[in-house]
Amino acid sequence: MADQPSIFETDLPRRAANFQPLTPITFLTRSARVVPDQTAVVDGAQSWTYAQTLERCVRLAHALDRLGVAAGDCVAALAFNSHAMLEAHYGVPMAGAVLNAINTRLDAQTVAFILDHGEAKVLLVDPGLAELAREALALANNRPVVVDLDSDSYPEAPRLGAHGYEGLLAAADPAYAWPGTDDEWRAIALNYTSGTTGEPKGVVYHHRGAYLNALANHMGFRLAPHAVYLWTLPMFHCNGWCNTWAITALMGTHICLRAVDPAEIFRLIDEYGVTHMSGAPVVLNILMNAPEGVGRSSTHTVAYTVGGAAPPAALLERAEALNFDVLHGYGLTETYGPASCCDWRDDWSDLPIRDQAEIKKRQGVPTLGLVDMTVLDPETLAPVPADGATLGEIAMRGNTVMKGYLKEPAASETALGRGWFLSGDLGVLHPDGYVELRDRSKDIVISGGENISSLEVEGALYRHPAVLECAVVAMPDDKWGETPCAFVTLKPGASLTEAEAIAWVREHLARFKAPRRVLFDDLPKTSTGKVQKHLLRERVRGGL
Repeated sequence: MADQPSIFETDLPRRAANFQPLTPITFLTRSARVVPDQTAVVDGAQSWTYAQTLERCVRLAHALDRLGVAAGDCVAALAFNSHAMLEAHYGVPMAGAVLNAINTRLDAQTVAFILDHGEAKVLLVDPGLAELAREALALANNRPVVVDLDSDSYPEAPRLGAHGYEGLLAAADPAYAWPGTDDEWRAIALNYTSGTTGEPKGVVYHHRGAYLNALANHMGFRLAPHAVYLWTLPMFHCNGWCNTWAITALMGTHICLRAVDPAEIFRLIDEYGVTHMSGAPVVLNILMNAPEGVGRSSTHTVAYTVGGAAPPAALLERAEALNFDVLHGYGLTETYGPASCCDWRDDWSDLPIRDQAEIKKRQGVPTLGLVDMTVLDPETLAPVPADGATLGEIAMRGNTVMKGYLKEPAASETALGRGWFLSGDLGVLHPDGYVELRDRSKDIVISGGENISSLEVEGALYRHPAVLECAVVAMPDDKWGETPCAFVTLKPGASLTEAEAIAWVREHLARFKAPRRVLFDDLPKTSTGKVQKHLLRERVRGGL
């Protein structure tokens, strides 16, 4: 009896009428149908409606086909946030190809590695990045067809290829019957990790995950229909956390921004009535510490989703005071960007602002793209007690976890083979089911047998009015094994001594958690703005 098919399966097969592969391409076709004349993209002085954007993406798909791009081929893009980069998120998968949006802040050697490893057939190059692309192509073994993205911003930039982007689009067929994908499990994007050591890993996304994560962002991060979204987040970073697709699904307006500049950001917020933004804590920090006289005149609330390391409570408090409603998200390249959000509960709004800020630092609960996110013992995979204190590893599983690492089956098996994707981040599970990141496993300071969270010490330092940025790492100690060592960047014109910084932390935390050394310097960062703590650790191990 157990082998007999269910009565609900025998004569009810999948058909074209009732089963179609999930793909974010449909977000654009739908929005172009519903609001064809609405502004879809603003890039400097130029703008395009949804009907125009759809036509340009179809033309791009046809142009790629004419350049010899076949289904499953890789199309790389080295570009700033721009209309062309956004169009690539639709035109490339329309052609059945895989988009590799390359981090614009990488060095030439790493870009060359990515071009070789991903086997790019075509490379789209922003004129402002032409020199980087030239150096990378000279180092790479792969020889992709180079397409220069036309831009009035760089009239003197060299052209690397035989093809100009606008020329290719003008010659392409707007009625092209683009193939798209017949399988939602097929790859849609290739993104490379920004690890602090070794070669980056190629993380492969599928159409289904991109579709679901875009919708999960809408529900988890308050992305409203017809949102006006300012691109302070790089589109190359996890495909803009899938917001390249999510904003289109909501018939919103994409406001492109090539570089983080506080004055320009505030101007765009005022001019276009920006409703939503996203980015790393460093971007929010730049805005909150803008030079005197640089600010916004509008008073409407801007929803800002901050990702990466937990923003310090002091930063969240300042943001609230300037009408930025901050929601903390959490995720990794391997999870299409955002995997969780700190869903807000109404009763928390009655708490003092400082208590609210402490809650907002939590990574929270899984978005609807995941089945679960929790904290597990990394050895046994047993759940840790929900006591807000027991450390474990943050683990995730669901539809918005990567397919795997390109050309690395062993690494893919290690990452996914146990039924969970283990993040490498240490956290606790609160009684209410909310997850809170405490540290990277390698960043915990173990002093005299006590675990000290570097994030907790950093949070205390950030509360000091003179501190712009800080990072804490373990420093070898003959007596205690390790003690915290803090690296601090001060705000312009501010002053703070080592003794004052240590005394400040002792006022806010247990005395044993205070750093023994405080060094004042600029923090080394990766190309995505992450602090390179491995360099700081090397420095303290070398005797500073």
